[in-house]
Amino acid sequence: MKNLQTEILIVGAGPSGLTAGFKLIDKKEFVIIEKSPNYVGGISRTEKYKNFKFDIGGHRFFSKSKEINKLWDQILPHDIILRKRSSRILFKNKFYSYPLKPFQALLNLGLIESILVVLSYIKAKTIKNKNINSYQDWVIDKFGKRLFENFFETYTEKVWGMKCNEISSDWAAQRIKGLDLKKLIINSLFKKKDKKIKTLIGEFKYPRKGPGMLWEAAKDKIIENDKKIFMNADAYEYEYSDKHKVWKVKCKINNEDYEITCKQIINSAPLKEVVNNIKPSLKIKDDAKLLKYRDFITVAVILDYKLDIEDNWIYLHDPDIKAGRLQNFASWSPEMIDQSRECACIGLEYFCNEGDNFWSSNDDEILKIATKDLEKISIIDTNKISDFKVVRQEKAYPVYDENYKNSVSNIINELTSKYETMHMVGRNGMHKYNNQDHAMMSSILTVKNILNNNKENDPWMINIDAEYHEEKKDQIEALKSLREYPKKIS
Repeated sequence: MKNLQTEILIVGAGPSGLTAGFKLIDKKEFVIIEKSPNYVGGISRTEKYKNFKFDIGGHRFFSKSKEINKLWDQILPHDIILRKRSSRILFKNKFYSYPLKPFQALLNLGLIESILVVLSYIKAKTIKNKNINSYQDWVIDKFGKRLFENFFETYTEKVWGMKCNEISSDWAAQRIKGLDLKKLIINSLFKKKDKKIKTLIGEFKYPRKGPGMLWEAAKDKIIENDKKIFMNADAYEYEYSDKHKVWKVKCKINNEDYEITCKQIINSAPLKEVVNNIKPSLKIKDDAKLLKYRDFITVAVILDYKLDIEDNWIYLHDPDIKAGRLQNFASWSPEMIDQSRECACIGLEYFCNEGDNFWSSNDDEILKIATKDLEKISIIDTNKISDFKVVRQEKAYPVYDENYKNSVSNIINELTSKYETMHMVGRNGMHKYNNQDHAMMSSILTVKNILNNNKENDPWMINIDAEYHEEKKDQIEALKSLREYPKKIS
């Protein structure tokens, strides 16, 4: 077994791990280990196939945190562009703009259904539900039962593979935070720019060659400063010595056994795995067993013609379509597709569980399902499919079921009281379904605590906008310099 020593071990080279490394470059000695043999960036990586690029789930670079925006620009100063947000919903074979346009929705739903939606909304606002526990309870209380059934229920159940009354209300409060039906209508009628509603942003930052471009740049800057990043590295045991106040972390690096000795660990590995791999064993192993994850498959489909749609995403609410979303990669950035010919690349996104029938299907079988879905969507000429690529992403989404909150609370209480030098960060490390700016902020605050040798900053207090504690006002940077797409494509 080979031995390494460092002051800080960073587990995972996703947004949280690389942010921690970037912030520690000239301040502490550290080593980063990453499970993937090929990519950094985690779920925010950019996959490459021939002359095409695509990301896993789509990543809009938007944050109310000034510090996060500054860090993005610091890591990738010349290659971030500004893109128009364009999304639609497909429901019962009709397209709805998102954010919703009231007259279009009225026309598509029909007069009777529209009246029922309004009456249902009024009922929800006048007869308040005082016992809100599930996602279903939360959405009906906010928008009414009819709107829930039309625009929330089917899609949400596709994402999670469970009924809406089995999903915690925390997920709705977090992911639909600040969205109000009246404000939605006002925004669509009068084009009012409400910066308080993150769901309604009209434009976003995006690296020219996908989100992985930024995280590859972060990796390069870290390595340029003589810091080590080990790929194909999987930690399988964390043993703490109370006598020497150090961690001994056993891992496989390129199939060789290593033991890394360190004083502190910044860990973005799935919370469930970390708890199970700590020695001496923690009492809360049973709580860790209750934590669940939802897995994800992207089918990138290459077309031999130029696709004339602006959508970044089309949300597929129809229950007879197995896919949850359709991505148009050229709409994120023209450089995501082959520049040498007339073509397009779209991504069908499927939510599943690792090991289930869909996950275990071979790639050709999955393409057949994707092709059938595209025929039902009807805006794609499936006769002009020339190639495809299937990418599986395990543990894409931590599940917010009825047990998760109590389990996470018990785990963190014991973990932080017993091991002050094990710092959990990021989406899976904290079992929080948040965006990459939140993952970054969790590491920024953790690094501040380590450097200042205190606990003044609590990463668990970050909200969905990566704002922290008393940070109330929007802190959106001026984006005028990004409005012109770079003239020279390198």
